[in-house]
Amino acid sequence: MSIIVGIDVGGSTTKIVGFDGEKLLQPKLVKANDPIASVYGGFGKFTTDNNISLSQIEKVMVTGVGTAFLGNDIYGIPAVHVNEFIANGKGGLYLSQINEAIVVSMGTGTAYVYSNKNTNEYAHLGGTGVGGGTLVGLSDKLLGIRSVQHTAELALGGNLENIDLMISDITANDISPALKSHTTASNFGKVSDLATKEDIALGLVNMVFETIAMMAIFSARMKNIKDIVLIGNLTVLPQADEIFKKLKAMFGMNIIIPENAAYGTVIGAALEGLCQE
Repeated sequence: MSIIVGIDVGGSTTKIVGFDGEKLLQPKLVKANDPIASVYGGFGKFTTDNNISLSQIEKVMVTGVGTAFLGNDIYGIPAVHVNEFIANGKGGLYLSQINEAIVVSMGTGTAYVYSNKNTNEYAHLGGTGVGGGTLVGLSDKLLGIRSVQHTAELALGGNLENIDLMISDITANDISPALKSHTTASNFGKVSDLATKEDIALGLVNMVFETIAMMAIFSARMKNIKDIVLIGNLTVLPQADEIFKKLKAMFGMNIIIPENAAYGTVIGAALEGLCQE
């Protein structure tokens, strides 16, 4: 048995997956302030939980901002560095089981990658600084909360009508088939004096997701395609499905949050190792 392992080293989390042939092994996520400690700690947890030994691992494919701290081997196993945008694209297409899409990696910031399996093209189109980091910073200043998960949980009790200016607030009619009365005209454009912390939390989550989605839609239109695949940690927030589903219907795009979307980048890194077989 020859196993390819992928590791995505972020600023505060490390994700690890592996492929035994074409079988995806159980992925792991480890949180640590030290990227080296998180890599080696996560590696041990991954091998233990999947009941594999170091001798079964052929190579390790590493990606992410923290890989600058890694050398060319881990426990004596060759470590191959993978371009993060290629990893994003390959992971997104693999999880969605489609051949061409805009893959959107939603992390601290957000990256947009045009991905085409047929032509093996994975092009970074650009990005936005709006992402999980935005949610953390604004939640800290407005709500005194620094956990994205806690902000999202608080937002479950929120009401956007106390935060956002809607088209219905400025006109009695739909502006166009896409811009209906319930469409956001201005994020935080109608903050009520009576807005609760729950309302503000939902406004923040909605603003981040709507900004990410519109950039993705513009990217898809530029490439004349309709498939958009979302990956990264923000995909697990409870509001993601509802907000992106609304925008999907509004703009006629196929916005997909696949299973294991949070592990899209690290899965793509491991897949790059299989391609090199």
